[in-house]
Amino acid sequence: MMTMTMAMTLAMTTMMTMMILMMKKILLMMMMMIMMMMMMMMMMMMMMMMMMMVMMMMMILMMMMMMMMMMMMMMMMMMMMMMMMMMMNTYEYRK
Repeated sequence: MMTMTMAMTLAMTTMMTMMILMMKKILLMMMMMIMMMMMMMMMMMMMMMMMMMVMMMMMILMMMMMMMMMMMMMMMMMMMMMMMMMMMNTYEYRK
């Protein structure tokens, strides 16, 4: 009887120790997983931020380009008007 109880206690203790070790391992794994998830989230956020920044830069560039194009168009129109005026003048002079 005594031997049986001893064996049982030993088995229980060993099981408990093993369980504790396993729990520690699992906890560590869980912690690692959580850390990894956090890192991934941070990376995703950073990527999103970078993308937003790039988008903003692109938008600004596009706006600048549009402005430049508008200016160029205006200049061209002015030049055309001037040319037309000149032509008209020459024509008038000829008359």
